[in-house]
Amino acid sequence: MTYQVTRDFIGYGANPPDPQWPGGAKIAVNFVINYEEGSEPSFELGDGVTENGLTEAHGLNQIKAGRDLAAEGMFEYGSRVGFWRLHRLFQERNLPVTIFGCALALERNPEAAAAIKAAGYDVCSHGWRWVKHFELSEEEERDHIRKAIDSQQKTVGHRPDGWYCRYGPSENTRRLVVEEGGFLYDSDYYGDELPIWTRVNDKPHLIVPYSLTNNDGKFAGWMGTSDQWFSYIRDAFDMLYEEGRKGQPKMMSVGLHMRLIGHPARAVALQRLLDYMADKRDVWITRRVDIARHWMAVHPAKR
Repeated sequence: MTYQVTRDFIGYGANPPDPQWPGGAKIAVNFVINYEEGSEPSFELGDGVTENGLTEAHGLNQIKAGRDLAAEGMFEYGSRVGFWRLHRLFQERNLPVTIFGCALALERNPEAAAAIKAAGYDVCSHGWRWVKHFELSEEEERDHIRKAIDSQQKTVGHRPDGWYCRYGPSENTRRLVVEEGGFLYDSDYYGDELPIWTRVNDKPHLIVPYSLTNNDGKFAGWMGTSDQWFSYIRDAFDMLYEEGRKGQPKMMSVGLHMRLIGHPARAVALQRLLDYMADKRDVWITRRVDIARHWMAVHPAKR
């Protein structure tokens, strides 16, 4: 029977499994840098539109036709400046980070790709390009997956460990990822705070959920200051940390975008957050691939 997407409103219920995080950690925290700049829809790439999502121009739509040079510059800021600021914050603290990498974007900044490789960051594929996968045909999507793999093997020295679509997956995405093989997990799910096993055409497949809630995308909406973002993400961390201390440890994904939190007045919130978490005991700040491997070892798929 061909795999079909189904819904589950029950999940782990009132008694989720103990993840048994390394060292008895009460919470696993994974920071994700979404590396998208240079792969977004643009006139340059033949799309006939300028992307302005998650920028200072989000929702303004001032350009009715033709290129939006202001929005293009905002994307370029993320690659030229924002990446290096975020990279420095993590490197100064010797902390790991996961890259959700659009393959074409990484190709267009070899210096950043080399820094990612040298730092040992894991790369979860964010697609070949920043496109709506649910609008692609099955063959187009299969081609995008293969292009992403081939490209990232060249730019960062290893194939992507996982898969995560921009805008959301199609109904075919998970099946195509499993059929392609070589991926440890996908993160195309927002419905839990622990990894989940599923089966795709009778093969076990791991899902490591992501979060759009603990995310700097808030800066493109109702949130304006570093204090607001810091307190918002800190509160989420504090509740999860306390739940972990009471016997139900979880994982926390924190999503970052170079063209958003890479700006100084916002990056200071990330700096405060990293130092705040570092002051707590029993916190496992880790890469997404390490969470996946831990779950596979401690909670293997059941027959």
